[in-house]
Amino acid sequence: MPPRRVVIRIHFTVTDFARVRFAPRPAPLQELNVALMKMCRPDDALLFGRWRQRLLRSLPAAAEPLADLVPGMRAPRFIDVFSDDLTEGLDTVRATPAALVRSEMERVYARHPGPPPLWIRGLHRGDTDAWRLLRRAQQAAFETALRPVWPLIQDLHRAEFSRYALTAAEHGTAAALTALVPGSRLREGVWEFEAPGEADRRLGGRGLVLQPTFHWTGHPLVADPPDGPLFVTYPSGPGLPLAPDPAGGTADALARLLGRTRLDILLLLAEEHTTSGLARRLGVSNATVSAHTAALRGAGWITTVRAGRAVLHRRTALGSLLAGRRLVP
Repeated sequence: MPPRRVVIRIHFTVTDFARVRFAPRPAPLQELNVALMKMCRPDDALLFGRWRQRLLRSLPAAAEPLADLVPGMRAPRFIDVFSDDLTEGLDTVRATPAALVRSEMERVYARHPGPPPLWIRGLHRGDTDAWRLLRRAQQAAFETALRPVWPLIQDLHRAEFSRYALTAAEHGTAAALTALVPGSRLREGVWEFEAPGEADRRLGGRGLVLQPTFHWTGHPLVADPPDGPLFVTYPSGPGLPLAPDPAGGTADALARLLGRTRLDILLLLAEEHTTSGLARRLGVSNATVSAHTAALRGAGWITTVRAGRAVLHRRTALGSLLAGRRLVP
């Protein structure tokens, strides 16, 4: 018996379908949130491993308090801010009602084994110095992690906006929504997609805002503020760590991430090759090819089958998609 799907269900009224909006510009703080989440997760190591290491090494000491704010990957809801201006977003975080700050910090630290750091206790009390420390941390993290690639994020957002608008115009809102999240479905006014935890969200006429993110490859993230529309942040873009200079295109970007030999193998496997055939083409040993193909196979980009004494490698559909992608659509 197949395992039961764990999904989030978003319930629309007729009014809500008319109130689906696409965020006109990227949201600096939300993009920062997902970038830091991706930095802390161990998945997609082949693509994101080097990016994680570089970002961890480059984050300044001023950004370190953000780790205290999200113990055990449990983030307080008041940092989910969707303003398209960094200063306005930082001001919105600061304007969070004191009762909400207290309840959220108590929630995220409820399962934490040790006592909260002093500055977190200060934030719980509403101390000005604690708020100043948080603002400085968010600003420093943004300048390091996102400022160098922000023009690229803006370009990607415009491309995604256009793609969504075209799909909605040609096929309707329902088709446009399901196209954003592969595997999702919308039937009888309920949009559902897989997620780590089961939940139902009823819009009740308040509408929904779609926010693409370019530093996340996981399930959509749902933010449900006490008033206003529901926000769905979904992964978009190339599915690669963003680099400040995209001029080199796919090959240069992937070579930086995978290493030249792995990329050459992926490109050669547009056609089937044996291990020894790849070794001859690349001028390396069979053992070197075997090590690299094992990594590519583990990522789901190639398959390997035995044919008598030979070992045949083929590129998967996912590998072909990755090899053909560009950093800017």
